[in-house]
Amino acid sequence: MNTAITNLRRIDVLDVLRGFAIVSIMLLHNIEHFDFYFLPENLPLWMKSMDKIIWDSLFFLFGGKSYSIFALFFGVTYAIQLSRQKEKGKSFDGIFAWRMLLLFGFGIFNSAFYQGDILEIYAVLGLLLIPLCKLAEKAIFGIAVILLLLPYEWMNLLYALQHPHESISNPESWSYFDKMIIYVGKSSLWDTIIGNLTNGKMAVMLWNWENGRFFTILGLFLLGYLMGKRRLFEWSPQSERFWKKTFVIAVLAFIPLYLIQKQLKPLITSAIIRRPIVTMETSWSNLALMMILVSGITLLFYKTNLKSKLMYFSSFGRMSMSNYIIQSIIGTGIYYGWGLGLYQYTGATYCVLIALGLTILMGIFCKWWAKHHKQGPFETLWHKATWLGTRS
Repeated sequence: MNTAITNLRRIDVLDVLRGFAIVSIMLLHNIEHFDFYFLPENLPLWMKSMDKIIWDSLFFLFGGKSYSIFALFFGVTYAIQLSRQKEKGKSFDGIFAWRMLLLFGFGIFNSAFYQGDILEIYAVLGLLLIPLCKLAEKAIFGIAVILLLLPYEWMNLLYALQHPHESISNPESWSYFDKMIIYVGKSSLWDTIIGNLTNGKMAVMLWNWENGRFFTILGLFLLGYLMGKRRLFEWSPQSERFWKKTFVIAVLAFIPLYLIQKQLKPLITSAIIRRPIVTMETSWSNLALMMILVSGITLLFYKTNLKSKLMYFSSFGRMSMSNYIIQSIIGTGIYYGWGLGLYQYTGATYCVLIALGLTILMGIFCKWWAKHHKQGPFETLWHKATWLGTRS
């Protein structure tokens, strides 16, 4: 199969999936108060019950899956960009490294409002694609599998099996998250920015490490790169077979993983043993459900008459980074103390209604913007700065 990516036309299903991911992220970020976990007490009992149902349902569907979709497509995009530069006879390594530095800058800006920013992590780990993607495809796939198996957690498990009665404390990140009330609850935007960029970044980095996210993200980058290189999001008999098989395998993997997840706490009484097992099992079940969503939406897009309806998400996906940053600014303005401070009054029910309203407004904005511009505002800045002084 010829793996050169010569078609410069946008692949609509990628925009649809990115858009789906950004909308689901908006739902999750809102019910989390943008990383500020605060449960209002003065709510009626029926609403508290509804809050729990909404919280559990949204996290089941999207928690740990939406960011995985972005990580996967980060690799897909890298494969497309790398192929296009190779066709022009140009090296992409230096440009890509510069592009990651710019992405890190966008991440710092986003972190000033929302400490849970993922762009900085993508920027640093993205640099590893430069050497790793020079390897043979089998080697790349093997490294991806090892990373997704979370090798550090296996080391923790081996240690735990040798010391099953050793007591463990709460994850270190929790102590940093507990300090958020000091600055998020204040009415000063400046205090919030300083808190997010200091205490907040420590909380987020530690949390990602404790949950194996660094390994998972890089593993998904590599899998996405292989998918992009093999053009699996462009419809063909080969890609159709791949997505049908992927859907079946992902379903067969998810069902037992999810059932096991529900039984881990009563089955494993040792906390030090249970923690790495839960971390691995949660990561793998999230990965399986993410692949169900990606393969299922891809098949629906190409094989059913739902394509026109799914294209609603396309405008979100075409400017996914802009949507990601804009929702951080608007969302923290709604919930944090420097803005409306609604974290004090809103549970998941109110928050999901706010999120749906923001989704409608952002959808209108995205469609309007797309009529006048090829890329979103932050994508335009990123593109212009990437190719500054060169020809793309």
